[in-house]
Amino acid sequence: MRKWITKLSCVVFLWAGMQVQAQEIAGIATYKTKTTVDLDAFGGQKMTPQMKEQIMERMKSMLEKTYTLSFTKGESLYEEEESLSSNEGFAAMVGGMFSQGATYTNLTKNIFAQENELMGKKFLIKDTLETVEWKLEKESKMIGQYAAFKATAVKKADDDMWEKARERAKEWREKNGEEMDSVSLKKQEKLLKDAQNISVWYTPQIPVKQGPNSYHGLPGLILEVNVGNTIILCSKVVLNPKEEIEIEMPDSGEEVTRKEFAKITEEKSQEMMDRYGGGKSRRGGF
Repeated sequence: MRKWITKLSCVVFLWAGMQVQAQEIAGIATYKTKTTVDLDAFGGQKMTPQMKEQIMERMKSMLEKTYTLSFTKGESLYEEEESLSSNEGFAAMVGGMFSQGATYTNLTKNIFAQENELMGKKFLIKDTLETVEWKLEKESKMIGQYAAFKATAVKKADDDMWEKARERAKEWREKNGEEMDSVSLKKQEKLLKDAQNISVWYTPQIPVKQGPNSYHGLPGLILEVNVGNTIILCSKVVLNPKEEIEIEMPDSGEEVTRKEFAKITEEKSQEMMDRYGGGKSRRGGF
């Protein structure tokens, strides 16, 4: 009986969503992100439970964040809300090598732009939008007041910079006579495999092909994203607010393509590996 009620609710909400297809839609969606970290994948077996708890607490501001997505049918801007966490100093220290800024998508003009900071230098990745081959699934559920439907996709392993970083770290350990324990190795392999599988939930009630963090291309706003050890969940949507929504493309930083930025990141990571492998402890940069 409950399943039939859920299905009926989805049909009703879908019908309501279809009534606004022809209308101009704009809005602001709030997303909460949460990333879980298995410290055992990074040699944490030697840590006590208390040490792990302290580390996770200090990393909380990095692992749990709030973002806003300002969107129209053609454009969107996804950016982090300012945080006043007491752990910002620790987060800045740990994330000092790389931090991601605002992400802009323009579906009409096929433009992607994203601000990033790498080792103290600002970059603006500007490129065409990536095409995602979504598979529409039959599963549905309610997210807040919206009927949501599942879609899945698989990322190309060749494009995963984290897999490349893991390979460089492995080479560095071998060069310095270190071996990774089997537990950490298996857990890291699982993390990389999970990171290639994307599952999202979208709602046709808000008929825009937008979503958080450049996820797009489905027949409705993406309300939830599950990829690897990270979940992005929409907690609030304000449609057609009284104040006009202004969406501007980011313009801060040296302009590069995705491939160029990936190459720069790889080169700088290798420099860091070589520097520490050589017994030097000074921080790298440009």
